[in-house]
Amino acid sequence: MIPFRPTANRRQTMSDENRMQEMGAVLQRMMDEFFSIQYRYSAAMKEVQTKLEILDDEFQLRHRRNPIHHIESRLKSIHSIMEKLNRKHFSVTMQSATENLKDIAGIRVICSYVQDVYTVAQLLTSQDDVTLLEMRDYIRNPKANGYRSLHLIIEIPIFLRDGRMLIPVEVQIRTIAMDFWASLEHDLRYKAAGQVPENICQELQEVGRDIAALDEKMQSIHDRIDSIVATETESTR
Repeated sequence: MIPFRPTANRRQTMSDENRMQEMGAVLQRMMDEFFSIQYRYSAAMKEVQTKLEILDDEFQLRHRRNPIHHIESRLKSIHSIMEKLNRKHFSVTMQSATENLKDIAGIRVICSYVQDVYTVAQLLTSQDDVTLLEMRDYIRNPKANGYRSLHLIIEIPIFLRDGRMLIPVEVQIRTIAMDFWASLEHDLRYKAAGQVPENICQELQEVGRDIAALDEKMQSIHDRIDSIVATETESTR
């Protein structure tokens, strides 16, 4: 009897099936591991959000206004984690993710004025249990596409049954105007599948500069009104 020999196409199909099974096993293992540590990052996000809300409330008591317009939070999905590990050529494991990715937990803080961005960042990072690991200032040094925001990577302790753990959280702080531009720019690039013509990229950069100029004008108006109110208050004493 002549032994059965798989054809090249059959061997390729079997190889593809094996790869798919391996990828499925890796994904399932990572999902199991991810769910086991997800609560740590979720707890860290809640800690940071609570800190920000308390800072905002205290600022309101002292200065009769809120520097924070609103706060958003997100936890990276397992698929986003795997994609980023692959893109950065790290091993695709949750241990690798916790060691190499600092933005699994993310908070976005939307402020009214540019100065509020830096005030909130200073108030947050000056707390004793907050460690600033990294800061990228895309307001003073915008990205090439016109993106503006202040990015912080901080580390905070959380306290669980197993003890104290330090968890990194990415905090993006920007103005309402910066958030408006970033959100629409992202939507437009997504709609165009990333293939945005150069002339439109230049228009988006120009709009980004216009929005930055509006932010500066609004900050100037705010500062002048503050000065007028302070002068009137002083004169009535």
